[in-house]
Amino acid sequence: MQRPIPLTRDIVLIGGGHTHALVLRKWGMDPLPGVRLTVIDPNPTAPYSGMLPGHIAGHYSQAELELDLVRLARFAGARLVIGRAEGLDLARQTVRISGRPPIAYDLASVDIGITSNLPELPGFAEHGLAAKPLGALSDRWAEYLEACAKGDKAAAVAVIGAGVAGAELALAMMHAMRTRGLKDPVVNVIEAAEPLTDLTAKTRAALLAQMQKAGIGLLAGTKVQAVEAGRVQLDDGQALPATLTIGTAGARPYGWLEETGLALSRGFINVDATLRSSTSPQVFAVGDCAHLTHAPRPKAGVYAVREAPVLFDNLRASVSGGKLRRYQPQKDYLKLISLGDKRALADKFGFRTQGAALWRLKDRIDRKFMRKFHALPSMPQPDLPRVVADGVREMLSDQPPLCGGCGAKMAMGSLRDSLSALPATARDDVLSGPGDDAAILQTGGETQVFTTDHLRAFGNDYSMMARIVAVHSLGDIWAMGAQPQAALASITLPQMRPKMQKDTLREILAAAGRVMTGAGAEIVGGHTTLGQELSIGFSVTGLCRNRPPITLQGAKISDALILTKPLGSGVLMAAEMQMQADGRWIAAALEEMARPNAEAARILARAHAMTDVTGFGLVGHLLSMLDAAQLGARVDLGAIPLMAGAVQLAERGIRSSIFAENRSDQVARVACPDSPLADLLFDPQTAGGLLAAVDCKDADAVLAQLQDAGYPAAQIGEIVAGPAEIRVV
Repeated sequence: MQRPIPLTRDIVLIGGGHTHALVLRKWGMDPLPGVRLTVIDPNPTAPYSGMLPGHIAGHYSQAELELDLVRLARFAGARLVIGRAEGLDLARQTVRISGRPPIAYDLASVDIGITSNLPELPGFAEHGLAAKPLGALSDRWAEYLEACAKGDKAAAVAVIGAGVAGAELALAMMHAMRTRGLKDPVVNVIEAAEPLTDLTAKTRAALLAQMQKAGIGLLAGTKVQAVEAGRVQLDDGQALPATLTIGTAGARPYGWLEETGLALSRGFINVDATLRSSTSPQVFAVGDCAHLTHAPRPKAGVYAVREAPVLFDNLRASVSGGKLRRYQPQKDYLKLISLGDKRALADKFGFRTQGAALWRLKDRIDRKFMRKFHALPSMPQPDLPRVVADGVREMLSDQPPLCGGCGAKMAMGSLRDSLSALPATARDDVLSGPGDDAAILQTGGETQVFTTDHLRAFGNDYSMMARIVAVHSLGDIWAMGAQPQAALASITLPQMRPKMQKDTLREILAAAGRVMTGAGAEIVGGHTTLGQELSIGFSVTGLCRNRPPITLQGAKISDALILTKPLGSGVLMAAEMQMQADGRWIAAALEEMARPNAEAARILARAHAMTDVTGFGLVGHLLSMLDAAQLGARVDLGAIPLMAGAVQLAERGIRSSIFAENRSDQVARVACPDSPLADLLFDPQTAGGLLAAVDCKDADAVLAQLQDAGYPAAQIGEIVAGPAEIRVV
């Protein structure tokens, strides 16, 4: 039997820029065994700069523009950390991330791009928007056009900075506003010096002529004094109308690079011909945030794209004893400048031309680049041995990959059959038997609740998983109305070298510890082991002071059923494993799962019965409540809150591993439509919401309190007389 390959080196990619995206793609096709690859970016998607003007003009959808980092990381076998890097500790070799534990590296590569933020300009932070990073502009532009179309805002844009980026955006915005039929659109471009100085004289003249023809105002040799609500104030006393102000002036490095100790030029990281920092050989830098000391070049995406194969080879060589390659950028490149409509202007070596044919050329180049990420190659799975036991091939062919989280649980029927063999408790201080959310103990005059839970990894972001498992493990404590007290950790790490073990465990415990401490509990110890894959669990105790615990029993006829969190995590996590989910959906789902239920439990303290919705789905956990009360329930399918993307994925036929068993175990007692939406009632949830039976007279007030506290809570039905069954309407 082949032994699993241990992890021995950490490579961390800081930023999801074009170079790193191409490295991830190449890594997925040719990974280096023993390396744990991590990518850190503030967003689950990264816009492609080459198509941004076309998107602003209305020629491309947002989906066509975006690189899905969640999907790309899954393809590469990398962990994606959705967070904002804000520092490097070169001595400790760690990356500092806002709001998260630091991440250790053996090699780090920085590809964070540049910013066109104008922090020194009064009012820009409140009323302006930087064109870079690109994601915010893409999102904000659609909202702005909609507001203008409704008449909520006048169509008046000011662009600060008359470089190529400013000119392209101005032309694209004017085209989009006119295409939408907005009344009297205005676009002004303001430049403190001469416009378009990075172009040849003929190209500059041609682009200025296009701006004039489009009706774009150009104020050269003019400085902006302040950005205010609805206008920009100029230093000559003029005030231009501007309900949207965009900053494109200059290529500014991110300020935190100054604090790293790396050698910089004007704030950009100095790198040699191998793309390594000139002062720290463990750090590489590429794209616009890097300064090529051996061959300085202007900031342009073409260089970032051509750096990718060199960076890929050099990262691998640096952790495997290989020889590093040199990167030599080309002296000039073909500049294709979008003119707003479907025409472009071309410039190379002083040659200039323009027209619709050049737009089509640019469109082909851009779409070809994006197809590399939208149509990732299908990588073959390892072959099975020639002879295997009966049933192996059928299980592997009939089932999707085993889900993580609660999608990997045993089905309720199998679990119930196993628990039925346990003897009833004979101890006076054990107040509950098998089947409730947690054990209820009498200890020293106090009522104590005790529960345990662990989850198989559903992603490689250890910090995020630790947060979610901590919330999940506290669920039973909160559902019983208890105050969390203490927790013991049970963690299995993949095989890795000792330093990586220590770094990984520190990352997990730091993230989980914040959740536990925030809930009033402390992690006081636990157990660790090395195994085939990551799993995290916690055993938690809680105290019920001054009131009995809330159990599955106690629901009354006419009680309102309130659910505090949306459904859909099972189908979303299954889709992510199959690389079929939108990265934005996954990022939102992870944050929802990581939301603690502590405040919700406090608001629901007077519930007659309560449980948390986890692996057996909404139906399974509601049936347990109904069995305990010997009552039925009516559920309003349209009232159930759902995670973004859950219905779309269910309609595609995606289901979690445990879904089929959940449904077969429970469907006989549920009258519901046969539809993808109804199937989400059986979807296993990880760190799901609280499901509470609340006196109908209190329901509106309780629901308002939950929503005021930030929970997407809803009243989804009511308790009714009759057998312990569910009618879905």
